[in-house]
Amino acid sequence: MNINPFQTSTILNFNDLVDYASGGVVSKQVIKAEKGNITLFAFDFGQGLSEHSAPFDALVQIIDGNAEIIIGGKSYDLKAGESIIMPANISHALKATSAFKMLLTMIRN
Repeated sequence: MNINPFQTSTILNFNDLVDYASGGVVSKQVIKAEKGNITLFAFDFGQGLSEHSAPFDALVQIIDGNAEIIIGGKSYDLKAGESIIMPANISHALKATSAFKMLLTMIRN
């Protein structure tokens, strides 16, 4: 089942589609499908996601700000315009080293 909250064939500016919330995390689903989904996030400074793993690969694209992403115990500092792949079944965590926005694309294996 495909659920697409945005009209197809429409130009999207991801940076403008989600706003920061003071002290919080905001998410907005762009596409949800059986084999994966795409979600837009905005993290205020200091916010994050605790360590966890997922049964599918995930691509993180930083579209604004800076984030620390820890994958399998190794820390990576990413800034706007950079991306990283988080492999399936490997623990990972995210922390906003400044307010940041990201696009998360998850593909089920």
